Amino acid sequence: MEQTLLIIKPDAVAAGRIGDILSMVARAGLSPIAMEMRSLCEAEVRAFYAVHRGKSFYEPLMTFMTSGPVVLCVIAGDSAVAGLRCLVGTTDPAEAAPGTIRATFGGTVQRNAVHASDSVASGNAEVAFFFAGARLLAAGHRLDKA
Repeated sequence: MEQTLLIIKPDAVAAGRIGDILSMVARAGLSPIAMEMRSLCEAEVRAFYAVHRGKSFYEPLMTFMTSGPVVLCVIAGDSAVAGLRCLVGTTDPAEAAPGTIRATFGGTVQRNAVHASDSVASGNAEVAFFFAGARLLAAGHRLDKA
């Protein structure tokens, strides 16, 4: 089973969409196996998004991602990266397919409700970035089962 990172961004957290988004993830057959809600500090955000340094959207992204709490989730499942990316939709909510998270809850390219890892390698690195040393639930365990 693959693991990947999902971040529910400050806009979706402020709008009360955490449960809606996690329900969509579960209906897609994916399992959140670790989760933490917290505010990110500027140093974390700068390190996490370092690949985008120098791009026009970098500084506004830093401001946005530190503007309120986020929910960090490790998502597991068969082909979790591809499955989550499909569920999330394209970066621009206006161009995202109907029924995707971004089409449903995103507002703009920057305030698009969620971040999802774009490859298996990125997923592994991003999970390690936020959950290094954490004990994760077994990949086969689903939180929606008693």
